[in-house]
Amino acid sequence: MTHPRRRLFVPRDRIAQDRAPLVAADTHYLCDVLRLVPGAEMEVFDGEGGSYAARLAEDGQALVLTLGPRRDVSVRRARVHLGFALARGERCDLVVQKATELGVACLSPVEAVRSVVRLDPERGAERLRRWRRIAAEAARQCGRADIPVVGVPASLETVVAGAPEGFRKILFYEGGGEPVADVVERGAAGHLLLIGPEGGFTPEEVNAGLAAGARLATFGPRVLRFETAAIVAVALVQHLVGDLG
Repeated sequence: MTHPRRRLFVPRDRIAQDRAPLVAADTHYLCDVLRLVPGAEMEVFDGEGGSYAARLAEDGQALVLTLGPRRDVSVRRARVHLGFALARGERCDLVVQKATELGVACLSPVEAVRSVVRLDPERGAERLRRWRRIAAEAARQCGRADIPVVGVPASLETVVAGAPEGFRKILFYEGGGEPVADVVERGAAGHLLLIGPEGGFTPEEVNAGLAAGARLATFGPRVLRFETAAIVAVALVQHLVGDLG
């Protein structure tokens, strides 16, 4: 039986039949952080919904993982994608972490007109790598066997246009909208939730979202911080479709 708190993410392309080599970061985590020795048992997940019972073993001078059969882990019924505006500091890091814990399937950073942060290609690539690491770590911690897709920063129009067919698009707008319960559709293929920057989406962005089929939603009279709004939106929609927890 694997130890419930010992989990390691190993990409599927690094798994060969019944074993997986360890990279330096894996060895550091298992041996220096968890202080495991050969023979220790754990769970490996491949980020694509697969889980394996694993054992730490020696292979000559190297350490490897020996794996049991792949087990498909059931994923959430509700498919929620989150489009969140770029924000200063570590706000986006928090959104990526908590949205992953809540079960979001896809995270799309939005280059909103009023976003204070502007990323050039180099900084954008660096931030993307960071968010993907955060998502992988959050998935490991919370017990997910899959890792949400984190897309490259793009305009609101691009994110909305990229929503899968059958998705209900919901744009949260401080200027007014329908109650969240009225715009969520349990029978939809999924929901794309759009959260603007602290200054909100511009009227032009709102109109573009409406033209693309989005519905406006409101949290009520209170104005929430960007990161609070994103987390609350995900939790509310998961709850309303009966798929939270």
